[in-house]
Amino acid sequence: MEKWQSYMEDLEMKVSFWHGKRVLLTGHTGFKGSWLSLWLQHMGAETIGFSLDRPSKPNLFDIINIAEGMTSLQGNICDLDKLVEVFTQHSPEIVIHMAAQSLVRVSYNKPVETYATNVIGSVNLMEAVRHCPSVQSVVMVTSDKCYENHEWPWGYRENEAMGGLDPYSNSKGCSELVTSAYRHSFFGRDGHAARIASARAGNVIGGGDWAVDRLIPDMVRATEQRQPVHVRNPAAIRPWQHVLEPLSGYLTLAEKLYEGDKSLCGGWNFGPHDDDAKPVEWIAERFTSLWGDGATWVKDQGKHPHEAHYLKLECSKARVSLGWKPRWRLEEALQHIVSWHRAYQHGNDMRKVTLSQLDSYISADHL
Repeated sequence: MEKWQSYMEDLEMKVSFWHGKRVLLTGHTGFKGSWLSLWLQHMGAETIGFSLDRPSKPNLFDIINIAEGMTSLQGNICDLDKLVEVFTQHSPEIVIHMAAQSLVRVSYNKPVETYATNVIGSVNLMEAVRHCPSVQSVVMVTSDKCYENHEWPWGYRENEAMGGLDPYSNSKGCSELVTSAYRHSFFGRDGHAARIASARAGNVIGGGDWAVDRLIPDMVRATEQRQPVHVRNPAAIRPWQHVLEPLSGYLTLAEKLYEGDKSLCGGWNFGPHDDDAKPVEWIAERFTSLWGDGATWVKDQGKHPHEAHYLKLECSKARVSLGWKPRWRLEEALQHIVSWHRAYQHGNDMRKVTLSQLDSYISADHL
């Protein structure tokens, strides 16, 4: 624990702060939610999760036994009465909202479900917080795709316009507007004391992701089956980052909001260094090279719905105001992903493997 305390202080976070804090995390059964739940448990937080059932089989939540170290509740973010009941029963101090329909292509097939989950779900979360006096800080997680994308070569800043051409991206822009409206209308000088911010991350990757229609999971499945990886948009450029990078940002932001700094209310970007915004083709080449065993990739020649070609985040605000910086370069992140899935193939204790990667991340130097 002393080693963790030292590392976490360098990470602009304090283990002592999180120990015993009641943290409500929506979407805790998902890929990002499972990594964050493990981190919170390891710091001694009293973690309450509220989410739909596991999103895939296999899934990280079960593989690393997340449910054993927290209160895990099943429910739909669109069920306001149930959500309010959970808040009333558990009186959380910190809320991190990650429940979402998180895939662009799925949003074309299920637009109503996407808007209901990502927009009405955000409204419901804000309503539950508004009627729960114990809440001190809230981090609403959206996406880098919330911005009105002009395909320009520089990164989007937090004060850029919200937008999105596809239902997923648009719903995330709408979620940001919901958060802003609630913050100005019901929180602050004459309202609820909770301090509220939103967090926008890049394309998050890491071990234990089996989501459908996502690049790294698609590559893992294909290489395990000794099939070539089919890549839709090889030239598309994305701000790739290991899942622990934005999670460290969410935790840092939630902690500092809790401590009372109202100037931190608003939107925050958590993305990689500029030169880690790489084309999909680069990721495919490096992943297959690291995996070995003859792994290859090919361009998918089918017709696909619109997706942004170029997208970057400007993260100076988080670096200056939160002291947050990326710790792993993209090459290192890919090495950890391949190592994680190789360990899973070999039947290793994956909770130990995942905690080991978390420890490696925390002990790494700022870049």
